[in-house]
Amino acid sequence: MFFGAGMPPRRSDMKQHFYGWWIVFACFLTFGLSTGLPYYNMPFFYDYYEKTFGWTRPDITLGFPLAALFTLWVGPVLVHRFSPRKLILAGTGLTFLAFAGFSRMTGDLNFYYAMWFLYTVGYIFSGPIAHQVIISQWFRRARGRAMGITYVGVGLVGSLGSFLVKPLAENLGFQNALLCVGALVVLLAWPIAIFVLKDKPSEIGQNPDGAATSHEDMKLAPRSVGYLVGRPAFWLLLIGSMCSIGAIGSINQHMKLVFKDQGFTDQAALNTAWQWANVLILWSSIAGRLFVGWLADRFSRKWVMLATYALVASTIPLMLLVRPGSEWSLYAFALLFGFGMGADYMLIPLMAADQFGVNTLARAMAIILPTDTIGQTWFPYGVARLRQAWGSYDDALLVVFAMAAIGALAIALLPGDPKKDEKEPVPGALGANQ
Repeated sequence: MFFGAGMPPRRSDMKQHFYGWWIVFACFLTFGLSTGLPYYNMPFFYDYYEKTFGWTRPDITLGFPLAALFTLWVGPVLVHRFSPRKLILAGTGLTFLAFAGFSRMTGDLNFYYAMWFLYTVGYIFSGPIAHQVIISQWFRRARGRAMGITYVGVGLVGSLGSFLVKPLAENLGFQNALLCVGALVVLLAWPIAIFVLKDKPSEIGQNPDGAATSHEDMKLAPRSVGYLVGRPAFWLLLIGSMCSIGAIGSINQHMKLVFKDQGFTDQAALNTAWQWANVLILWSSIAGRLFVGWLADRFSRKWVMLATYALVASTIPLMLLVRPGSEWSLYAFALLFGFGMGADYMLIPLMAADQFGVNTLARAMAIILPTDTIGQTWFPYGVARLRQAWGSYDDALLVVFAMAAIGALAIALLPGDPKKDEKEPVPGALGANQ
């Protein structure tokens, strides 16, 4: 798939070889560092906050929802004004500053919430939107496969982080572990973004997929926000993705706390159960992204997306079966949930590009991502409040299941793929299979 070995090709060679697969490899790494490492490993520290600072679970889980609410303007106002590569550089820098701040906390909730604001701006800049736009600019027919490989980086780097944060916290203390996570993000992501990434194939005289001629979509002007909000498909995709991602966020944010309530009272046993569940979820998400990315290039993306959303909903009750000594339930939940989760995130930009056009993708996702983040953050906070009111997670997770089912229904109501021609082979492709 990648031509040659070692470093990316020299500029003089770029017109002879399709550079897009190097872009996929670079995005695989920067997406994993900017999103997978910090997001999937932050919940590991929640019980440390609970014990060290005396915060309640609603206090702890409120940081991300508040930040999501106060950063709703960032995507629509700022994201489309800058190149994806610059956004990745700025966003990973903000992520480092946020985690450096988390490592200096002394129990002041206002400071904690301020660091979440900083982190969320960094996430909006350097997370899904920037990488989705880069991949969509470089690929048309192979977009599902390329997006799937890129999203594998989130799961792989996130899972490696799960092996990292546990020993760091146990040997250096949880605050030093937080600082290490932030430092890794910026030290590893910046060289890749500066020296390897390119925003568009036209920057080096190439076309999407390595085609001999430019795709007609590249010549279309981006659609307006008014056009988007006037289409029912936009609202169905927004509601469907927000509900499903909100359900996924609730599971990710509360998993360790659910395990604690279900009998994992020893700290070492709790840490180990969370570590293996998180690793299995993220490894399974890799399989989900690759397999569903392959499916999305060959079948209706609407029906692939619907099946994925239904799988996510069906796995939520499985988490309530996880108990000490019942390893099969932990493995079954983690593997099935992870598979659905991995495909879930990846399909949203693919569907948005199909429905609204690739040149409108940044504008569409600049609205969809913040609303998805509202679901991803406020749903977990709502679950924390329900658990506090009801005394257990049983009924609270049934509410999460219902929201995931609503998300699947919204996707079922979407119109079919409007751009089936993009699945045809590329005539005159240049090195597309290298």
